[in-house]
Amino acid sequence: MPEFHRRLPHHYPQGKWLFVTCHLHGSLPHAKYPPPGKMNSGAAFVWIDRHLDSTRSGPTYLAQEPIAREVVASLGCGILLGHYDLAAYAILSNHMHLLLLPKISPSRLLQSLKGASARQANRILGRTGETFWQAESYDHWVRDEGEWKRIVTYIEDNPVKAGLVQRAEDYRWSSASQPLGSAETSLGAADTSVCATSFDDTHRQ
Repeated sequence: MPEFHRRLPHHYPQGKWLFVTCHLHGSLPHAKYPPPGKMNSGAAFVWIDRHLDSTRSGPTYLAQEPIAREVVASLGCGILLGHYDLAAYAILSNHMHLLLLPKISPSRLLQSLKGASARQANRILGRTGETFWQAESYDHWVRDEGEWKRIVTYIEDNPVKAGLVQRAEDYRWSSASQPLGSAETSLGAADTSVCATSFDDTHRQ
């Protein structure tokens, strides 16, 4: 089982679904990340997610419609390119949740996904060379079908818990209202060559 350590533990068993949370650079105070004390990964995630849902400071670029749209497009590109299957997602103002089944190295697919979406977001924001996503993401591999279902519910209910909508299906930037069930339906007429160019550009920067 490959295992990588930065501030949080990362376990990537092959053939397992991953629950991933990515947050914007600067959305968690440096002095408070990683979470205080000796928490296990589950407790650390709860601490991080509650802070991200409730904070009134830090960047909230994902609340801007053009940027949220680009992140959704990047998610669809990853499907088109065969990087992963995507079961659920939610894009909040300063973070996003994903439940995906990697088909390439998880570290590589996250680098590509975050790099491509950051490049487009910075273009919209008129920024050059600025860090968009926090380098490290929280991830948790799914143990069984029951946990998989609970995570889907958690992801799609997150906008409701954050007070953004009353019903999960009313939130525009999540799988509850915009499922990316297949590459064909997720991006309509999108061209895989366009996706490949966008993702490849991130590795040349």
